[in-house]
Amino acid sequence: MSDELTGPALPEDRGPVSAAMISALRDGGPPAVGEAAAAADPYGDDLQLALYVAYELHYRGFAGVDPAREWDPDLLRVRGVLERRFLDALRADATRHGSAAEALDELLVEPVGGDGVSHVLERSGTRDQLREYAAQRSLYHLKEADPHAWVLPRLWGRAKAGMAAVEFDEFGGGRPDRVHARLFADLMTDLGLDTTYGRYVDATGPEMLAVVNVMSLFGLHRALRGALVGHFAAVEVTSSPASRRLAAAMRRAGAGSAAEFFYTEHVEADAVHEQIVRHEVVDGLLAEEPHLERDVAFGVDATGYLDDRFGERLLSAWRAGEPAMRTALGPDLARVA
Repeated sequence: MSDELTGPALPEDRGPVSAAMISALRDGGPPAVGEAAAAADPYGDDLQLALYVAYELHYRGFAGVDPAREWDPDLLRVRGVLERRFLDALRADATRHGSAAEALDELLVEPVGGDGVSHVLERSGTRDQLREYAAQRSLYHLKEADPHAWVLPRLWGRAKAGMAAVEFDEFGGGRPDRVHARLFADLMTDLGLDTTYGRYVDATGPEMLAVVNVMSLFGLHRALRGALVGHFAAVEVTSSPASRRLAAAMRRAGAGSAAEFFYTEHVEADAVHEQIVRHEVVDGLLAEEPHLERDVAFGVDATGYLDDRFGERLLSAWRAGEPAMRTALGPDLARVA
């Protein structure tokens, strides 16, 4: 089957920049963005969707889009403008720490009586809220670990070996049924969600798009390899305690065994991964390239900043008794007769 017949459908646009990108992919021409790209809100719907669409050409692409467009110079030129807008904003808003050790040590301190998304879901999350959370997180988890794999050719020695070891676990240790993306699809089935790759892009807000996009941004640029390692370290350091709370949330809500298992699997695995990432990947990278210290710290800070924005989007909607999705989530397939 031709690559052009596979992949998800192109999403609906959210403004002039994303409209130009989507139109270019649909019609085969260059994206006519004019000055809009340079003026777009770096965290807004329009820019984040346009970036997401551009990056997806490096993953599974889109149905009806020539796979050769992945390296189309006109698309890459516009993507570069959008990336600079996004990266400049992050460097202004998310640079708290000067060293990787300082940034990672702070992540190890769990606040008493935390009020983050995983805390709220553990204490009082409803099935509908768990479904909204999982639907939006599916944009990453259905390709879990893929963006981080791009850094492997850019590492060597301890850093490469440690990164490869963790990625091997993320990809199931050679067992397709244990690939973490597969496990998340099983979680989605328990929650009555559609497991089709890219199914919930149109329903997902710009905050989650930015969470996914930053991984692609860091992964696709060798110059940002330190930031990608920082991102990966932040994910692994914070994953185990958050996964423990989310497993409890799934159990309390009766979500199902697969929904609970996805997170219980991460509790133990990511506790081990945290040590490998800190002592082999981060320390190994900085032993070889100490000048990347601030980049690693930036990767940690940018990860936390964007995760916090996504969390606040969810919590503010739930506090107001409103859905946290842009569009209706659809029926609970697990409860449809």
